Amino acid sequence: MADEVLTREDRVHVAELTMNRPAALNALSDALLAALSDEFARLEDDRETRVVVLRGAGKAFCAGHDLREMQAGRQAEDGGRTYFADLFARCSAVMQQIRALPQPVIAEVHGVAAAAGCQLVASCDMAVAAEGTRFGVNGVNIGLFCSTPMVALSRNVAPKQAFEMLTTGEFVEAARAREIGLVNRVALPDALRDETAALADTVAGKLESAVKIGKRAFYEQIEMGLADAYAHTSAVMVENMLWRDTDEGIQAFLEKRKPDWPH
Repeated sequence: MADEVLTREDRVHVAELTMNRPAALNALSDALLAALSDEFARLEDDRETRVVVLRGAGKAFCAGHDLREMQAGRQAEDGGRTYFADLFARCSAVMQQIRALPQPVIAEVHGVAAAAGCQLVASCDMAVAAEGTRFGVNGVNIGLFCSTPMVALSRNVAPKQAFEMLTTGEFVEAARAREIGLVNRVALPDALRDETAALADTVAGKLESAVKIGKRAFYEQIEMGLADAYAHTSAVMVENMLWRDTDEGIQAFLEKRKPDWPH
């Protein structure tokens, strides 16, 4: 497993994915992007997995794109135009796979999440960060505005906060990232894994079908106008209410007992 760029460990209803390029601070190489894409595709049809955790090996979560590979792409006859277009399309597709997954995805973040690494955190449904973790969309510092990371970031934090991060290239620490909505929880470094596992286990313990329909509806409605969002989510709730397991869940609540759901 040491030479795999992405590893997976499974425990009860939770898949834990670890980006495994510690020497490169888990930079998103072509190989790592491909491995993430393949694993997310497998998870789409994984009926045993209810929650996915994504972390990085070594000192950092993810430092962004692999700049050495990007510079090598310049050697093509077109100066890298075709390679860069393909790279950003592949990266954007991976980010969208996270949103499309039926399972909630939790980023477990430590060290640094920079540029496309910060984009990866923002693309996950939730995030838990260790105290002292630094988040930045710092491409502007080397003359490359983080335009694709901006898409996920601006859908997580207030516009002025996102714009400041993008134009200054400055990093924010975990506590500030929580204040602006980029992460859900901040944990002591030694407690990061336990805190993430507790959140994952809480979500995994809910009615799986309800969480799946809820995740899909969450992202569908957030792109709609107010009236359309209410109409859409009302229809989703009608469908949800008609499930046998939802009937059982409500009845169990009324009778002050645990619901008899399939496990």
